[in-house]
Amino acid sequence: MHDKIEEDLGPTAELQLSERPEVLQIAKDADLGGRTTEGAIGAVMMAIGLAWVAFQLWYASPLPFALGWGVFNDTEARSIHLATALLLAFLAFPALRSSPRDRVPVLDWIFAIAGAFTALYLIIFYRELSLRPGNPTALDVAVGIVGILLLLEATRRAVGLPMAILAMVFLAYVMAGPYLPDVIAHKGASIPRVVSHMWMVTEGVFGIALGVSVSFIFVFVLFGTLLDRAGGGNYMMQVSFALLGHLRGGPAKVAVVSSALNGLISGSSVSNVVSGGIFTIPLMKRAGYGGVKAAAIETSSSVNGQIMPPVMGAAAFLMVEYVGIPYSDIVKHAFIPAVISYIALFYIVHLEAVKLGIQPAARERDRTMRDRLVSWGLGISGTLIACAVIYYVASGAKLAFGGAAPYVLGVLLTLLYVYSVRVAARQPDLPAEIDVKNPVLPPTWPTVKAGLHFLIPIGVLIWCLMVEELSPGLSAFYGVLAQLLMMATQRPMIAAFRRSGDAGAQFAVGLRDIVQGCNEGARNMIGIAVATGCAGIIVGAITLTGLGLRMTDFVEFVSQGNVLAMLLFTAFVCLVLGLGVPTTANYILVATLMAPVIVELGAQSGIVIPLIGVHLFVFYYGIMGDITPPVGLASFAGAAIAKEDPIAVGIQGSVYALRTVVLPFIWIFHPQLLLLDVRSWLELVVVVIGCTVASLLFAALTMGWLRVRTKWWEAALLALAVFTLFRPDFFMDRLYPEFRTEPPARLFAIAGRLPDDERLVLQIAGTNLEGEEIRKTVAVQLRERGPAPADDAAAAALGRKRVAEAGLTVSVLSETAQVTNVKFGSRAKKAGFEQGFDIVAVLVPSGRPSPNWFYLPAFVLIAIVWISQGRRLRAAAA
Repeated sequence: MHDKIEEDLGPTAELQLSERPEVLQIAKDADLGGRTTEGAIGAVMMAIGLAWVAFQLWYASPLPFALGWGVFNDTEARSIHLATALLLAFLAFPALRSSPRDRVPVLDWIFAIAGAFTALYLIIFYRELSLRPGNPTALDVAVGIVGILLLLEATRRAVGLPMAILAMVFLAYVMAGPYLPDVIAHKGASIPRVVSHMWMVTEGVFGIALGVSVSFIFVFVLFGTLLDRAGGGNYMMQVSFALLGHLRGGPAKVAVVSSALNGLISGSSVSNVVSGGIFTIPLMKRAGYGGVKAAAIETSSSVNGQIMPPVMGAAAFLMVEYVGIPYSDIVKHAFIPAVISYIALFYIVHLEAVKLGIQPAARERDRTMRDRLVSWGLGISGTLIACAVIYYVASGAKLAFGGAAPYVLGVLLTLLYVYSVRVAARQPDLPAEIDVKNPVLPPTWPTVKAGLHFLIPIGVLIWCLMVEELSPGLSAFYGVLAQLLMMATQRPMIAAFRRSGDAGAQFAVGLRDIVQGCNEGARNMIGIAVATGCAGIIVGAITLTGLGLRMTDFVEFVSQGNVLAMLLFTAFVCLVLGLGVPTTANYILVATLMAPVIVELGAQSGIVIPLIGVHLFVFYYGIMGDITPPVGLASFAGAAIAKEDPIAVGIQGSVYALRTVVLPFIWIFHPQLLLLDVRSWLELVVVVIGCTVASLLFAALTMGWLRVRTKWWEAALLALAVFTLFRPDFFMDRLYPEFRTEPPARLFAIAGRLPDDERLVLQIAGTNLEGEEIRKTVAVQLRERGPAPADDAAAAALGRKRVAEAGLTVSVLSETAQVTNVKFGSRAKKAGFEQGFDIVAVLVPSGRPSPNWFYLPAFVLIAIVWISQGRRLRAAAA
């Protein structure tokens, strides 16, 4: 990342960075490690990084299975992944601030080699370990202890001391179980058992979290790094500036939109702050926002990049395993909240511009209103038409050519790429920086055309994820492959189209960019890989001691059975952990401990809380740790650029982040925001409009300003309108019940008639493991139904099949039904179904009027405030 900043952003950026070395150091320490990438040390680390990239691309590709050679099982791949991460962690990250940055001490070499060996131990002695599971030898125990200690040290260096301390606390909890108070006591475990559980099997360090890192996260991080290295990040910035630079508060709006666009390809908050903030923060300060607000705006918009699909933060890939749904579904569920959050932040910076009287920073192009409307109309309609043509041509090719379709699509994609590069060659090169002292608004359409080819790798990634529904790893592999081909050919092709005669030299530059990009991608992954490995210690401690089961009683005691109090407690835990634990580890810990508890206690309260909603809840509050003081790293980076107090920046950023913080509470009770239980396009449009308006009004409330400064009674009316728009079901539930009950015997017939992706809602009762009689409401999402069944018999047959596919086996006898089996790891298991429980009733929609009718009185309240403030505005103008 810092190489990219130093080499490619131009003289203005280099001057700014030279004036703020602490900014560059933050980026180095956070993403790449503090040691130099030059000389012999740099060459060694680059060689290891490139080898790591080659292995990961091989593992993600279909080639091993196609060739029948080089196939790695999960344990082998995770061992190699962690071994490389530990090797690079001790080489790249100094032990102390006073440690040398230009060389690697002997002790670090010893740690690096020893760490790699302990991780590779599972491969070297794979056969022996498989023949004596749970019975480790003295050598196994010694290697495991050394491996855990070195992993903790690598975590301290690459991730931070709080994460290492948290892991050690959980290890101490495992060992001290018999001596603890009864509420958290357990029988404990011997050192050999702890080491075996943590290091020699896939329950601890080499568990799900590290598996997701090796399968998905690496290739996505590599994709984003390569696209940024190729110029994609600068292209997003320049397009945003061309579109928005002439508006009031334009630099702040550029920061918001460019961070949203960068969020398509990058999941790193600090990288987004440094790469975009080096331009936008000085521009915002010059426009009149002030240093604290400028840094807070850039920090808030950059952190939100982690929630913007398709390349969300690393934690999002873990949801695939924890929730048990395809990544394409996670992208679908996360899309609308992310867009609404960015729209609200855009509105916040506009309100700040109005309050401060900020005028445009760049001179607007001389165009009439008619020219503007025609330009925007042609741009939007042209984009939609182009997307539609690409989609239907690709779909038609699949239907027409069958098995040969991939080759045909490859040819068509190549032609599209050549054409887009030819269009880019006719435009002037994009500037490498924005002149913060004398910003000049670039022409919009030429700026857009100058980098259309950057969208092709993104399009390949999205197509594979959303249309072809390939695995995230394979989708990212094809995206990276397209990106590598583009980086190797874009410069020489542009030179050829311009007939400049230096195509060979440009090809060499492209290859150098590929090498540097792959090296940066590997360095960016060190901290993530180490963090997921260390988080495995925490997860292993939870599974070994049964702490997850005790958390249900503890949270129920703290919240006294109140779902809202339970959610507030969970949010507080996420924020506290976020003070020192990175987003990925924060998510792993809280999702492991709290997500099942929320679902269970919600079910016992009669509230069906969707599992994906709970995990996104944890994810959203986890990323707030990058903003909230006193340790928010993104806030520190923004404050370093602005030369302001990082605590003040963090506090201001937290205020701006309130519009994101409120969204998770909304979708818990209003799951339509996650595209759950949406039964028509009309309902979807109404919900999106209502929630967007509510988010904008909530932002206005936090700013104390709508059209003018808000009075107390206006704020009260707006607050009521916001609550009504966010929770229309709250009022409808007082008038009509959401469900009506059907007898258990009709379960299969009802399941067979439910629409696609609809949730089957049941009331079940039984005795839990503690011998307590409980009754709860649970729901499991059913997959595609196909054509509607003709009669009840056909519906029952189809329903039995759909229920079984969800992992549920139900025995129906006359008027009763019982859950006879719940498949391990299935959607039903994760939704809270329990074997042996009786099905009390099937809950089906009652057919009540839509809760969205309550939007009407909410908009009446908004109109009252709008008219009232309009009168004051006109009076002030007069």
